Amino acid sequence: MQGNKVQRKKIIRASYVRLGGISIIVSIFCCLISYSLKHLTGYVQEHLFEKTMTTENRLFIILPSIGITAIYFLRKYFFQNRKNKGIKEIYTTLETRKDHLPFFKIPSHYINGFLTVIFGGSTGVEVSTVVATATFGNQAYKHFHTARAYKTELICAGIIAGVTVLFGSALGGFLFAFEVIARKYNRTLLISGISSMLAAYVFVHYFDSDPLFSFAVKEWRWQAMPFAVILGLIGGIFALYFTKIVIYAKTFFGGISNNFIRVNLGAVSVGVFIFFLPVLYGDSYHGLGKILENSLYNTVNPGHFIPLILLIFVKPLVASLTLGAGGDGGVFAPSIVTGALLGILFAQFCNHYLGTHLIVINFALFGAAAMLSAAIHAPITAIFIISSIVPSGYLLLIPLLITSIVAKILAKKLYPYNVYTYKEVIK
Repeated sequence: MQGNKVQRKKIIRASYVRLGGISIIVSIFCCLISYSLKHLTGYVQEHLFEKTMTTENRLFIILPSIGITAIYFLRKYFFQNRKNKGIKEIYTTLETRKDHLPFFKIPSHYINGFLTVIFGGSTGVEVSTVVATATFGNQAYKHFHTARAYKTELICAGIIAGVTVLFGSALGGFLFAFEVIARKYNRTLLISGISSMLAAYVFVHYFDSDPLFSFAVKEWRWQAMPFAVILGLIGGIFALYFTKIVIYAKTFFGGISNNFIRVNLGAVSVGVFIFFLPVLYGDSYHGLGKILENSLYNTVNPGHFIPLILLIFVKPLVASLTLGAGGDGGVFAPSIVTGALLGILFAQFCNHYLGTHLIVINFALFGAAAMLSAAIHAPITAIFIISSIVPSGYLLLIPLLITSIVAKILAKKLYPYNVYTYKEVIK
């Protein structure tokens, strides 16, 4: 009897070791998927944007239509008219052992995310990366005989690697997989998740360690906390606005039976907005960087408040139009950008009219964390992702945590679902 227990423990330990090993393999391949999509998209997006700005900016009106039309024809003729449904696909797969993410989801999301963003679709490649890497993990589950009991574990291992590379935050990737995807904890999930996280951390350390923005955080003051809490509440409301407008856009465009009208109504609308507000092009990280630079090194000009207000309201709208028209993307980049713009406006407004001395870069990060947390209902994920996009961002962990929790609680109290879960209720 004792011998059977010892043997069983050995078998269990051996299975854990194999799980860890397979998770590391999955992580390495998913790091490569995420790294290539992130940098290829960023490079082409920036060069196409600059070329259009300096030659003929009226091309902005038709560029999103080119990208989303190309996606439509690829889906129809190359991917056999099989649609992508974003993170909802992962939830459906995790609900049953027999349901799987088919291999075509990797090239489909990779190519569609790339085409959406480089041609100006106002979203990011984050959800494309998440589904592509989840699919790789699912395929590992199917083809590694020793991994047959660990479907959720390997899907999460892939996602952890993908998100880690996107934002340079191993903890952010790890927590996203647990807070948003698995929505549970157990021993095998932790073994797989930690193995993937460590492999992805090493990859980022050696190959992709530069943060998204170069503006370093230096300090924060307790006296600013009441303002941070207020910003968190405002961020929660704007995240709800974003969620509602995404739901409405997808419902509206889903009701249009004519494919040409559906694609071009949304895409040309996006192009018109970009023509007047070029910051909306693609993921908008580049434009946000310029706005941050101007806000940090120049004096406050109340005349700049109106463009900021417009961007705060329009970025979620244009992202929703992109998704409704058939673009591939999600809420990560729009939430981060909109939240950061909200924080910049809030800090500058208070400094100019109330005589405060709020640090603009800090409040940009507070706003980004608040909106991301409320949009995906994952406050712990949000603080580690946002703290990783600037040097020394970890110095703001406490105020980031407070604003993230405040925003998430308010958003969930007003509307209990996010863009990933609402369809589960509506259908």
